[in-house]
Amino acid sequence: MENKVRIVPRLLSVIIPAYNEEQIIVSTLQKVRAFLSKKDYAYEIIVVDDGSNDRTKDVARRWFEEHSNGRLLQLDRNYGKGRAVRTGMLAAHGDYRLFMDADYSTCIEEIDKCWEKFSACCEVVIGSRALKSSRIARRQTALRYIAGKVFRTLRRVLVLRGVKDTQCGFKCFRGEVAENIFKRVYSDGFIFDVEILFIARLLNYRIAEIPVVWTNDPNSKLNTFRDSVKMLRGLFEIRQRYLKGMYRDNR
Repeated sequence: MENKVRIVPRLLSVIIPAYNEEQIIVSTLQKVRAFLSKKDYAYEIIVVDDGSNDRTKDVARRWFEEHSNGRLLQLDRNYGKGRAVRTGMLAAHGDYRLFMDADYSTCIEEIDKCWEKFSACCEVVIGSRALKSSRIARRQTALRYIAGKVFRTLRRVLVLRGVKDTQCGFKCFRGEVAENIFKRVYSDGFIFDVEILFIARLLNYRIAEIPVVWTNDPNSKLNTFRDSVKMLRGLFEIRQRYLKGMYRDNR
């Protein structure tokens, strides 16, 4: 039986987009650092402040002054999670690059499940709440659940099939793959998750889903009605860009 080569990154970049997260950002940074400091590979943590109007950037900057292996990037105003993640991914140096949510809804420990998938020649590995072995520690409201089902149906029809969960905020990429994908991304909002996976498919990258333990944040910035409308509109925009050939352009 042929032995698979075990993937071990030289440098893992962890990108954490943050908007008004002054109450929780230090806790998340401490958890990520505590876990990664025990690993046999180097790491960097990048917080991208998405134009917060609280003290997120000040708290994060102070934390990085006291701890190595990371830095703060600041956007000049609030653009959206998509812009923050894209900024971090393109500024990162890692040969593997992960983005995860500031609210720690998916914990950093789940990264260990990614290496087997990368060893099997996948280029993109994403957390999925829809797999049988996944566990939801705290569920969404009924309204958000229904909105999510409608969105998934339209997403499969209009843009992307074969991926069970596009919206879990835990996605890891080979470094060169991240650069090739994110330089083509247009979306600044939450629809960017679909767009990056759509682009990955267009570029023939292999996508693998891993089961995760996921905890819904009751203080999520997502507005069920307003952002659902934006995301539905975003599906049509992705489709239009594809038909116009815009994703072939390296921007």
